Amino acid sequence: MAAALNAVQLIEKHRPTLDQALDTIRSRAYWSPYPEHPKAYGAEHGSLSAADGQAAFDALRGRRFELDQPGEDGWTGGETSPYGIKLGIEYPHTDPDVLLPAMREAMPAWRATGPETRAAVCLEILARINARTHEFAHAVMHTSGQAFMMALQAGGPHAQDRGLEAVAYAYVEQARTPDSAHWTKPQGKRDPLQLDKRFTPVPRGISLLIGCNTFPTWNGYPGLFASLATGNPVLVKPHPRAVLPLALTVRIAREVLAETGFDPNLVSLAAERDGEGIAKTLAVRPEIRIIDYTGGTAFGDWLEANARQAQVFTEKAGVNTVIIDSTDDYQGMLANLAFSLSLYSGQMCTTPQNLLIPRDGIATDAGDKSYDEVVSDLATAVDKLLGDDARANALLGAIVNPQVKERLEAAPALGETALASRTIRHPDFPEATVRTPVIVKLDRAKPDAEESYLSECFGPVSFAVAMDSTEDAVALLCRTIREKGAMTVGAYTTDPNAERLIEDACLQECAQLSLNLTGGVYVNQTAAFSDFHGSGGNPAANAALCDGAFVTPRFRTVEVRRPA
Repeated sequence: MAAALNAVQLIEKHRPTLDQALDTIRSRAYWSPYPEHPKAYGAEHGSLSAADGQAAFDALRGRRFELDQPGEDGWTGGETSPYGIKLGIEYPHTDPDVLLPAMREAMPAWRATGPETRAAVCLEILARINARTHEFAHAVMHTSGQAFMMALQAGGPHAQDRGLEAVAYAYVEQARTPDSAHWTKPQGKRDPLQLDKRFTPVPRGISLLIGCNTFPTWNGYPGLFASLATGNPVLVKPHPRAVLPLALTVRIAREVLAETGFDPNLVSLAAERDGEGIAKTLAVRPEIRIIDYTGGTAFGDWLEANARQAQVFTEKAGVNTVIIDSTDDYQGMLANLAFSLSLYSGQMCTTPQNLLIPRDGIATDAGDKSYDEVVSDLATAVDKLLGDDARANALLGAIVNPQVKERLEAAPALGETALASRTIRHPDFPEATVRTPVIVKLDRAKPDAEESYLSECFGPVSFAVAMDSTEDAVALLCRTIREKGAMTVGAYTTDPNAERLIEDACLQECAQLSLNLTGGVYVNQTAAFSDFHGSGGNPAANAALCDGAFVTPRFRTVEVRRPA
């Protein structure tokens, strides 16, 4: 009775939020139940304050992270913050031969409870995560290298929005078919045929979430909550350098599940030992029926080719492009691009890399500008934006791993440097690697340049590519999306014909397009409930976050019919 009562209470508590989410994915309007301002959190709001969040994070360091999972056979850890501090946290290592059967045993009761209760439980998990947003901010900051405010917003409420969005889509798709139906077929003079039918959403099986280093919660929550809300247990395998944010998520989920009478093993953690590579072995186990992956192309391709027993959702690498044809707000364009190139040191899957600019220049409200002037003015805009070290630290964050630093330092050799990267000292974290972006000039007419601009150079590196014309730029854009993929495309133009060409190209190659952004919205940011992150239609990702296609493969509808 207690579990049923708790379920009813949770539905009453969270149904208004779910209903608003359902309305918003239809209207595509702005809405979020999770405040993004740090002052919205504190004891008076039933959540951790900034000081409490810092204390909670500090209390986790240098200790073992208890989860009480089946099959625990030791401890593992080793995360070091990109800001130079050691976390010293150890996580339980588990034997999958013990853990996976326990997770499967948890499925029947979770399946039987139905979509509405599952949604309510998921929303309770998200509500408790939200109450600890300040704690999560430090966890995300010190595993991803994001600056604190970005870690608080993107790793907190924005990630929670994405989780809620997935729950809403999962509920819609499961509720599309009624629970039951009475079927009658007339037989003329004979009695009609009558059947009673029941329809049950049946989960595919255990879902494996393979987390990423840069956005462990923002990229992780859509798959986690889409699978859980459709009845699937979720095994969370974090990136070895970003375990803590997802481990906290698992702990909270397990607490909520246990308190509502469900088996906490529905959400479990798979932390790996150094060099163990358990993602590859887990991915092909027969118990794993769904995989969500964010990361490099090579392993994403391997998963798609080898995890044949599973429905695989991947977000991989892409080469994001901005076409600069013309603008009626030259300074606004430069400021917008400067921010987009600088945010989180370009360590976002949506950051622009290739800036395609006609070699004969562009028309602007400030007069015609040559290719060299556009590139020089953009470099100046980035310098101006990051000229104050305190502001620069707040925007750039820290370089997440040595590979990004290596690419940054190798980039100037690829062409002519228009903007050199400089090192910035972080006053609170002197061991942090903080670097400003580099802009390299390339010429489309030179064959040796192609290898650079047709490869992803993840990090604060962008290429200003001189093009023969806007039409030439559109042709290169199509090729880039088709061959390499793109999470985002941007364009600036005042010419309706150019706009039509660019829009048609993105529709043809299935890439998300942002036109003429000059204000406070940037090409590398997307809003839950309204924007689609990726399209699922080009090589950068085989799914969009979030739409119906992201959730429906996670369950099947099973019918039981009997004579009325």
